[in-house]
Amino acid sequence: MQRNQIPLIDTDIHERVQYEDILNKLDEPFKHYIENCHWIQEKHMPYTQPAVAGVDRADAVLPDGRPAGSDLAFMQEQLLDDVGHKAGILTSALDPSPSSMHGWHEMAAALATAYNDWQIENWLEKDERLYGSVHIAAQDRERAIQEIKRAGSHPKMVQVLLPIDDIMWGDPYYHPIFEEAEKQSLMIGMHHNEPPVYYGRWPRYFIEWHSLIPTAHMKQVTNMIFNGVFDKFPTLGLMMIEGGFTFIPHMMWKLDQQFRDLRHEVPWLKRKPSEIMKEQVRFTTQPAEELTKQEFTSLLEQMGTDEMLCFSTDYPHWDFDSPTRALPKMDEQLTRKIFSENAKNFYPKLHAI
Repeated sequence: MQRNQIPLIDTDIHERVQYEDILNKLDEPFKHYIENCHWIQEKHMPYTQPAVAGVDRADAVLPDGRPAGSDLAFMQEQLLDDVGHKAGILTSALDPSPSSMHGWHEMAAALATAYNDWQIENWLEKDERLYGSVHIAAQDRERAIQEIKRAGSHPKMVQVLLPIDDIMWGDPYYHPIFEEAEKQSLMIGMHHNEPPVYYGRWPRYFIEWHSLIPTAHMKQVTNMIFNGVFDKFPTLGLMMIEGGFTFIPHMMWKLDQQFRDLRHEVPWLKRKPSEIMKEQVRFTTQPAEELTKQEFTSLLEQMGTDEMLCFSTDYPHWDFDSPTRALPKMDEQLTRKIFSENAKNFYPKLHAI
């Protein structure tokens, strides 16, 4: 790949764990369920995946057959060294998701703790460019807070990752989680898991589901704003990961209009939603639609800021965005903002890099 000329902070890289990698970090009886009972987390997406290597790039599958994203040396060669990353934020492929655990909070929490330790030991402490995401089982709120304190205190953990699935995270029940993240100088990252996008059900085709993923992201941002999360936690930031960004102007207009018409219902909201988004919400760029320079510039003008977008590759997924081809050519100042400075300014633990 042509080496990137601008220092890049990649805000969405998927490293992947296999169950055998974390067995030695699990207590009983959870280790027993995986090792002897062959438990695996249920996935419920009802589609045949669209590419020859499933959700991954075929050339990212390891020569020995291991899954894409499961080997640091291979990722360094294919991505970090080849592109010339300054930093990358790991967002994983394992998610103790509430919907696929059927209420088994104890297993979800055990997996999250084991995963965090594995991520620190095998990735963050072996490549100075890599930063991490704290995984929690938020349905067990008190244990999740303890995990944020424990794993989130690591200097290279930059955010708490919440899955976009069937829970609306702005509910006041989850506010203590945001309070602890703010105390630990962590941002909140949200990445879709397998959210139903058709009125709680699945559309007929993968292409429909994949096209409508941004609607799941829009719901979470709307929910977080109108439930007052950002006014309650003024230094907390939210990174929306892998949902794209071309819907942002529409959201700003729609939410501001509703705020003007119906603000009596949410008296705790002190700022216009568009102002909150500009100050506290960021969006990773992948999957970027193919835009002309004029179209891209027009979008930024409609947002009223060039500080909301943070570049991401989504490596090693099949719809990977190349930093040299995904976005139209921009001037150096704007390129530097989207490729690194916006992320650096957003994550407190990246300020010093």
